[in-house]
Amino acid sequence: MSTQNPLPPRRETRRAKKREGRKSRKRWLLWVLLPLLVIAGAAAWYIGDLLGTAKEAIRNISTDEEEKGETTVVPPEQSVREQPIAMLVMGLDTREKIGGMNTDVLMAAAFDPEKKRAVVVTIPRDSRIDVEGYSTRKANAYYANFYSAARNKGRDAKEADLQARREVKELFGKFFGIPIDYTAKINFKGFSDIVDALGGIEVYVDQDMRYKDVAGGTDINLKKGFQKLNGDQALDFVRYRQSNAGTRQSSDLERNRRQSEVIGALTDRLMSLGSLTKLDDVIKAVGNNLSIDMPSSEIERMIAVYFGIRRSDITFIQLDGKWRSPYMHLDEAKLEEAKAALREIMAPRLAQREATGR
Repeated sequence: MSTQNPLPPRRETRRAKKREGRKSRKRWLLWVLLPLLVIAGAAAWYIGDLLGTAKEAIRNISTDEEEKGETTVVPPEQSVREQPIAMLVMGLDTREKIGGMNTDVLMAAAFDPEKKRAVVVTIPRDSRIDVEGYSTRKANAYYANFYSAARNKGRDAKEADLQARREVKELFGKFFGIPIDYTAKINFKGFSDIVDALGGIEVYVDQDMRYKDVAGGTDINLKKGFQKLNGDQALDFVRYRQSNAGTRQSSDLERNRRQSEVIGALTDRLMSLGSLTKLDDVIKAVGNNLSIDMPSSEIERMIAVYFGIRRSDITFIQLDGKWRSPYMHLDEAKLEEAKAALREIMAPRLAQREATGR
């Protein structure tokens, strides 16, 4: 499995160590499918009292009916149970004062149902993206530009979102050389809501963080060390980049590592829940902050197929490079490694496309 820059170790208790073997398979599934969908959905899927809530959340999460007016019926031979798929995960900060349509989190993930393995590629937000037929932009700007263009043509918000999703899938599909089937769009407020629903999370804050912007409504003030964060603090932790005097600013690569740390902490907290009421709150928080352009039946199948995925079957690749204003210029060797890993997972689909021309 590919990893870069390991995170600081979490404190362990005897009880935590005893649970480690039981939790490892669940933890890594949830981490890979990142979208907080699976954090709630996969756990609830196997708890009878919450099955109805989970199904309702999945229906709320799926944008498939919004686009077509009815649920898409996927033939069994084309289902996520039989075919590899690729997904683009986008995290948006849409808070009223400082939010926007740019994607603060961007990941490309591919899943192989036959071998139950996955590849997840993290794309720095300021990466320079060059694709024939498209203007050169930062990676995080494309969704916003596609959305704005659709709105300027008279589309309403939902139609513009669906159009932007289609275009961003096509763009990054060409960039990586694979068909990208779905997008998962996460409102950053989802981090905050879910952390609060869980009663907070424990993480290692890797440095002192201080940044205040009255106009933007930002007031980040965290100290280095292990500590328990509430929802707003967890959001500050994953977003921190700029700094005031006396604290060091962060790079996008450091922010990406913190995002992974928070997802791991969320998963640990979820697996230790003893209250169905809290889990119900988490599921509702997910449903309010995540949308996927995948039929709800396929979301259910995906949870069932990948629930038992093992840590050793997941490859994480973080793209990196050198900053030359205004872009991060990606390291070509690392980019080719990521493309090759994604294409390997998607090989059956690529062969099918070459044979049929579709």
